[in-house]
Amino acid sequence: MAWSASQYVKFEDERTRPARDLLAQVPLEHVRRAVDLGCGPGNSTELIVERFGAAGVSGLDSDLNMLEAARNRMPGTPFVEADLGTWQPSEPADLLFANAVFQWLPNHLDIFDRLINGLAPCGVLAVQMPDNLTEPTHLLMEETAHAGPWKAAFEGQSVRRQPLPPPSTYYSRLIGKAAHVDIWHTAYNHPMADAAAIVEWVKGTGLRPYLDHAGDEHRDAFLADYIGRVEKAYPKMSDGRVLLRFPRFFMVAVKA
Repeated sequence: MAWSASQYVKFEDERTRPARDLLAQVPLEHVRRAVDLGCGPGNSTELIVERFGAAGVSGLDSDLNMLEAARNRMPGTPFVEADLGTWQPSEPADLLFANAVFQWLPNHLDIFDRLINGLAPCGVLAVQMPDNLTEPTHLLMEETAHAGPWKAAFEGQSVRRQPLPPPSTYYSRLIGKAAHVDIWHTAYNHPMADAAAIVEWVKGTGLRPYLDHAGDEHRDAFLADYIGRVEKAYPKMSDGRVLLRFPRFFMVAVKA
């Protein structure tokens, strides 16, 4: 599945706020080596550099379009192509930072367990993941997938990503290697211009696999069906806008 940096940054302020909130809870005064995992277009990497300075900060992503955008944005910062499913730091890192990427990897608990091994003593693994599969935006993707002439493409399978395990699962898995593990949820409420704006938002992330699966032949009709459902699920507020609720999962684990 290819990603689009230009689509992603249409809502850059809203997408960057969770990264900023996550970084605020990282208990480090300085870093010798920090890696932004799944750096995307570099918006989260920029935050790390602003806090700790550019020395020793790098980013990695598996998508070439995102890497190109990140390199254009921050030409002095190294950005490398890598698969998070197998990547391991070549030397101990003080900070491994991941904003909205690991929800796409079903085995991310195993990956976290491995990544902690790649931290320096007292190093930090900081992770944020959307936890919004029960929100109307994502439930309606499934409804639309099985409601139109494209439904044969979805029969017997789902492109819906797996739900996150409960916080206790993360804590139990990581506390054996960590001095402490801090886990919390935040539900953001984003005022959006209208239902079409919500659809534009999810076109950059969660809706992409559905559109890819439906195929070019059905793309426009799939979007029309989906936006009709979103309009009913998100009523207008007094100023004519709609409110997008977006729950997110946060975790900061400090290596023992």
